[in-house]
Amino acid sequence: MDVEETRGALGGFGVWIAPMTLLGTPVPVQREQFARIERLGYRSLWTGEPPAASPVGGREMFAQLSVVLGATERLIAGAGIANAGVRHPVAMHTAAATLAEAHPGRLVLGLGGHPGERPLAGLRDYLDAMDEAASRLLPGIRYPRVLAALGPKAHRLAAERADGVHPFLQPVEHTEIAREALGPGPLLVPHQALVLEPDPGAARERMRGLLRAGQRNVETPYTANYRRLGYGDADLADDRSDRLVDATLAWGEEDAVVRRLRAHLDAGADHVLLHPLAHDLVSAVDQLERLASHLR
Repeated sequence: MDVEETRGALGGFGVWIAPMTLLGTPVPVQREQFARIERLGYRSLWTGEPPAASPVGGREMFAQLSVVLGATERLIAGAGIANAGVRHPVAMHTAAATLAEAHPGRLVLGLGGHPGERPLAGLRDYLDAMDEAASRLLPGIRYPRVLAALGPKAHRLAAERADGVHPFLQPVEHTEIAREALGPGPLLVPHQALVLEPDPGAARERMRGLLRAGQRNVETPYTANYRRLGYGDADLADDRSDRLVDATLAWGEEDAVVRRLRAHLDAGADHVLLHPLAHDLVSAVDQLERLASHLR
């Protein structure tokens, strides 16, 4: 599919499920819940892949996406993201092309995570190698490619070399900035963490562990981007400020969460990914079920 066809197929809302949640869920249970997500009317299901140096690990990305595709009839499977640091570019292309050939129009490949001191330069070289492989191996198979782009340099690379961007864990103001940087054509698919919890203390506590992501006093692309958005040292301390938590987490009753999701669309997003913070996959889908009728 081309970008416009993909935009139409994605519609307004999809789902993002954490790789650790899927690692801890037996595949038969996954199949049941993926089919349930499709019945609820969500148009895509995405998951991530831990960095190469992560001790946590997860299921292999393309094997996991094959479970999503096999368990559903129309749901688009999204890699958000497939990690360039753990897979040779030839393997990345041939794996994506194989799934795209087996399930036409149902795969979006998100890329990022190139290691090293110059990750964007490394990612550009990686894209070059993927394109060279695609000229020789399964050359007729097309699949949309989006980048895990946060800052202006990454947005320029995405506009030049990909079909759009998939920003992770960013506030609505970043969606507006990304759309302005990309222009009207490329896909913009932001991630939105959420919890259906009306108590502010309980909701924020669920989010703080995700924001810290196990890194203390380390400048990451995420913290650097929060600084670009105007968040300072007090916001980025270990516990994260309520201001930053509230900007990156949609919490409250259904109406409050839906307002945040629709704010991303108003800011220029094509497709918003709902990430319910939950202890297990079934509980996450329970939250998605509570929201589904409000999003139709």
